[in-house]
Amino acid sequence: MRFNRFSLLLIGCALAQLVNAHEFEAGTLHIAHPWSRALPPVAPTGAAYLQISNHGDQSDTLIGADTPVADKVEIHEHVHADGLMKMQRVDRLEVAPGETVSFQPGAYHLMLFNLKQPLNAGDQFPLTLHFADAGDVEVVVKVQTEDEPPAPAADSGHMHH
Repeated sequence: MRFNRFSLLLIGCALAQLVNAHEFEAGTLHIAHPWSRALPPVAPTGAAYLQISNHGDQSDTLIGADTPVADKVEIHEHVHADGLMKMQRVDRLEVAPGETVSFQPGAYHLMLFNLKQPLNAGDQFPLTLHFADAGDVEVVVKVQTEDEPPAPAADSGHMHH
């Protein structure tokens, strides 16, 4: 079989997409593109972002997370209250059947407290998500530059919180 340059370019692009695929499965849950922003070495806190899609017919609930790069991880959300944008802790977050919950700047996020190492662009770190039904799911968080947008969601047709 002979390939011309254009065919080789298309194959290369397809392979690059597979390499960039940054997704995890846990039962009926699909977790897409966990990422964090690069921060100055002295930053005491950071945040992790991702998307959780539930392809099952039963709800599951995110009840917490942990990572070796921080002393504590909490689920947070930004809310408008009294004309101000505030951040508040969320004890648990339900992911209903057929729904996608987006963790992104200015919305839900996983707050990383007392960072034990700098979050440098190009680095990655493990993060374990704790679900009521799916159990513990380890994902890999990629650290990106602040102005680098996250990869598009694979399930963009689902509802978003």
